[in-house]
Amino acid sequence: MYYILRAAGPPESSKDIEEMMDNGSSLGRVLNIPWLSNVSNNNISLRRKELSRERKQKWVFKKTQSGRFNRLIKMCGDKLGTKATIEVFDKLGRDTGLKEYNALIAVCLEKARTSNDEDDALEHMSEAFKTLKKMRERGFQVEEGTYGPFLMYFIDMGMVEEFFFFCGPIKEGNPSSVTRLGYYEMLLWIGVNNEEKIQELCNCIVAADEEDDFKFKENYLLALCESGRKDIMQLLEVIDITRISSVNVVANIFESLGRLSFDSFAEKFLWTLKNNDYKMADISRLIFSYVSAIPNLAVEDLFLKFKSLHMKFEITPSSASYEKLITYCCDLHKVHFALDIVHQMCEEGLSLSIEMLHSILHASEENYEYNLVRRIYSLIGCHNVKPTSETFRSMINLSVKMKDFNGAYAMLDDLKKLNISPTSTIYNTILAGYFRESNISGAMMVLKQMESEDVKPDSHTYSYLIANCNCEEDITKYCEAMKAAGIQVTKHIFMALINAYTACGQIEKAKQVVLDKGIPVNSLNEIKGALASALACSGMMPDALNIYKEIKQNGGTLEPKPVISLIEHFTSEGDVNILLQLLEELHDPDYWFDGCCRAVVHCVTKKHLRLALDLLKQLKDEFHKDDLALDVVFDEVFSVIAERQPNDLQIGLALLQAMKDELGLTPSRKSLDFLLASCVNAKDLQSSLLIWREYQAAGLRCNILTFLRMYQALLASGDPKSAKTLLTKIPTEDPHVRCIIKACQMTYVRSTSSKMKKQKVQKKNKT
Repeated sequence: MYYILRAAGPPESSKDIEEMMDNGSSLGRVLNIPWLSNVSNNNISLRRKELSRERKQKWVFKKTQSGRFNRLIKMCGDKLGTKATIEVFDKLGRDTGLKEYNALIAVCLEKARTSNDEDDALEHMSEAFKTLKKMRERGFQVEEGTYGPFLMYFIDMGMVEEFFFFCGPIKEGNPSSVTRLGYYEMLLWIGVNNEEKIQELCNCIVAADEEDDFKFKENYLLALCESGRKDIMQLLEVIDITRISSVNVVANIFESLGRLSFDSFAEKFLWTLKNNDYKMADISRLIFSYVSAIPNLAVEDLFLKFKSLHMKFEITPSSASYEKLITYCCDLHKVHFALDIVHQMCEEGLSLSIEMLHSILHASEENYEYNLVRRIYSLIGCHNVKPTSETFRSMINLSVKMKDFNGAYAMLDDLKKLNISPTSTIYNTILAGYFRESNISGAMMVLKQMESEDVKPDSHTYSYLIANCNCEEDITKYCEAMKAAGIQVTKHIFMALINAYTACGQIEKAKQVVLDKGIPVNSLNEIKGALASALACSGMMPDALNIYKEIKQNGGTLEPKPVISLIEHFTSEGDVNILLQLLEELHDPDYWFDGCCRAVVHCVTKKHLRLALDLLKQLKDEFHKDDLALDVVFDEVFSVIAERQPNDLQIGLALLQAMKDELGLTPSRKSLDFLLASCVNAKDLQSSLLIWREYQAAGLRCNILTFLRMYQALLASGDPKSAKTLLTKIPTEDPHVRCIIKACQMTYVRSTSSKMKKQKVQKKNKT
């Protein structure tokens, strides 16, 4: 690492960048690789239009431009390397600016951080320093956005000597950064657990009071706060909170006070700021920063604390603080409470931004609380909030998802009254809802309304229409209509064609879709994934897996939804390695949970108990704090066992035992209910008695449904005497209960009686 640092050196003494890089330019070679050169102008135009429509369809809750640019830089850096990427930008006529250099440096540092090979990590660090050197040679000042990631890398890796060696050129080239480097130095000593150095920095600054000394004090305090250390008290005693340069830094300090429950310091600082004419809106923000960081505080209690502190300091909560509180509630899935806060905020005469309303609509959808759209719709009317076309789209979407089409159309009428023109995206939302309900006449009605309102169908409209075709003639009709309207074929159309042809039994035509030369290169794997999913759903699992293998051989990856489909329809009896390989394709926790659950069900149904337990252990490790999630998995597995043949009862019992012994888990009531149902199907008395005892062992009191199921199990397994005794404990006031008891008796008692009579007749005939 020292060699690399010295090679980079201070700007004044650095060697020429070309001498440090490999000889020869790779620009011509990299510009000819397929992923850049094979994209036609038509496909680029198609992709741009497609992305534009996607942006209009879905609300984005954060600025995405920076994220997209960073992803582009990362892709270029991964495929080309930093040197070639810079050359590509130069060749395209784009000046490589500070933003580009910082993004490329971040790519190199991330590769070094994640590498398990020391030489490989050094190579990536070398690229990072070469990029830094090139940047300085072009006259860019090394600001914190550039040197900060380097220092954080050294801190995370515990590289103390490298850290201070790197700080030297920074101080020489940018003297104003000296006090800010104190922040990183404190983080370094905290990271390597050097308590002596930490205390030394604190002691040398406590008594100092010069302006530069105060800046050091501020940065040391910020580092201690972000690290969650309790020894910040030493600095809190002497810090002048009114002199801190930024309200963001003060907010970080208040967050730390909340995490550490330093109530006295929080109130002391709030009084100080109020008495020194600090902006009321900023104080309101600090109160939120403090209360939102207090550990183990329920949302309701947090709101009470928020309000009480505002009252105590005679401050009116600002709109910005309320919105932060609303966002906090939405992040914790407390959307109902977020709406309560909105009502109170509006009653106090504060305005609600439309962006905040959109975030609540988004949270309602994410949490499947579609019915909240009615409260939100009412709120808009009562508080004169000015909705946009996107607001109506989101509300109509929620109404459609709860199958309230009348409510959706009422909103559509109100949209017109506000002189907001309905868009194809809004109509597409209703169209998709009708198709989900298999209501073809309703979908056709939407098309007629679009025509009467002169709203032109777009590619998404046609993708819904094509995907829901029942015959090849309809597919052809919509394709021709789309062509006549001048609408380009997008990836959604290609995937709709695959699903439509598959549904019509035209498998070969579905396979031909992926061969279309008009498919954008970067959409090909996604479209192939749709074909794999369609084939799997149609029972053609070998063909589906061949497509998956082809994608992998070409270095591609499958989207999560097709992977889930392949796992769900996996039919192989023996080769479960493919199943595990599919599971490894899922990196998103939610998709992985879904896929793992389906894989467990497959293993249990195929009697691969050992593998099922291994997967369940992974689930337990991943979701050890979420008992409900684990209960859902076992409930699903035992429900599948209950629906299958009676001889599957034994694997259910084995799984129950392993669940307790190997995983240390207690079965839920639902799991035991399903196992007891399996006992009924198997007419197994001993297993029924075993499960009955499991209720007691799990601390579950038997409810009336459990009694009825056990009564059924005793009758089914031929123990009418015990069943009669149990019957005396079952309340029979409810007519439904009496009906179930009667049905059990008719099914099992009469069946047993008939069987006994038949046996007597057979015995008599023999004699």
